Amino acid sequence: MLRTVVISQTLLEVGQQPNGEPAQVPVITVEGAPGGPNVYLQANLHGAEIQGNAVLAAFLELCRAQRPKGTFTLVPMANPIGINQKSGEFTLGRFDPISGENWNRQYHFSNADLDAFCQAHLNSDETTIAAAFRERLRAQIAQRQASPWGLKTGQTMALRLQQLALEADIVLDLHTGPISDRHLYVPEYARARAHHFNIPLNILMPSDFGGALDEAHFSPWWQLSQRFAELGRTLEVLVDAFTLELGPQEHLDPAQAGRDALGIGRYLEVMGCWPEGTHQVEEEIQHACQLADYKALYSPCGGQIEYLAPLGQPVKAGVPVARIWHYERLGQDKPMFTEVSLPCDAIPVLHFASANVQEGTELYKFLTHTFAL
Repeated sequence: MLRTVVISQTLLEVGQQPNGEPAQVPVITVEGAPGGPNVYLQANLHGAEIQGNAVLAAFLELCRAQRPKGTFTLVPMANPIGINQKSGEFTLGRFDPISGENWNRQYHFSNADLDAFCQAHLNSDETTIAAAFRERLRAQIAQRQASPWGLKTGQTMALRLQQLALEADIVLDLHTGPISDRHLYVPEYARARAHHFNIPLNILMPSDFGGALDEAHFSPWWQLSQRFAELGRTLEVLVDAFTLELGPQEHLDPAQAGRDALGIGRYLEVMGCWPEGTHQVEEEIQHACQLADYKALYSPCGGQIEYLAPLGQPVKAGVPVARIWHYERLGQDKPMFTEVSLPCDAIPVLHFASANVQEGTELYKFLTHTFAL
């Protein structure tokens, strides 16, 4: 039996550029030993979020070091338009420059006929249900792609990536924040497994679909499980999907990428890809909150901001987290700064990348009402 891992690369066309050239992304396939899950890992959908590419590179080395079970599909640099969307020294690439929409809010799922599907398969076995439901999801995407009115650039790209990920049992979408600590979006049903990633800050998600890649893959299967439960049938959620936020954008840290690849490897051990204990990590303290308790703090005025709260460190209510300087008041007998504090204890996760803000700018995002994961 073949013991070495087989790695191959192809290109996926996700759109066409104005000069007629295809917009293409690399797709790397890792063929492991039989008997494991199908795993899909994607990085760099937002142009400035480059750290995920380094994590995929480190993860590929883990696969070479010890052959896993299952088939892995790795998609680095998933958005060739966003990656190349530069303005001066900055990479923009978070929003489609034509429509203004977030690249990661254009995937598709409809639960319109979910009740009918569950009634039709109430007595089917799990294998039959999984195959029929995947076919239903394929048909939804195909119908969306066949719209006689066409699709936006971001929708075309998202649906082709979603098609590629549709066969996976596990979907991991790698992102970063603006100026950010590492954090993880965790579907509530997968809470018991999430700590294996060893990411310090965690946000627990409901089953709602909001257009993101992780939701496009966990939400259908979770809602399927919930509807079956309402009909008295137990069905486990058959697909895991997570969004991993791996630090700040416009920043590359290969050493941290190696550590996060080990965390992904350890999670995949639990899912049957490697023997338990293959990937050792240095345990981090992990905090969590519900999505409803993940709060944004907005600037009460315009000015130049001094960020005071260290990311990932608990902050007490009433302690200043930011100081907004008013240099337009130079030479006037007025206070030179405004301090901003919180109404409750919290843990800062990320903050705005610029020191130049207007009234209403999102300054920070915080975990509130936290608990151990």
